[in-house]
Amino acid sequence: MAWRGQLSKNLKELRVLFCQSSPASAQTREFVQKNYKDLKTLNPKLPILIRECSGVEPQLWARFDMGVERGFYLEGLTETQIEKVLEEVTKAGATFKG
Repeated sequence: MAWRGQLSKNLKELRVLFCQSSPASAQTREFVQKNYKDLKTLNPKLPILIRECSGVEPQLWARFDMGVERGFYLEGLTETQIEKVLEEVTKAGATFKG
């Protein structure tokens, strides 16, 4: 899990969107509750934005160097799968270095 400490080196911003009550967002909510503190501790200067909005589909948005943004839908993914998406996003961020 060494990639967790690389978030701030490869990303400019991380946003997680989900609904506060929908079953579709349940796994994303749980992932945030379990992992936010650790991710923020390892990357204190990285903006990690948590956006809760009624009816929104669970999503993860990453902003990289050179203004590049990528979004990923998280509906139907387990916590493990969400973590894998975040790991892949972090590793992909190295290719956007300007």
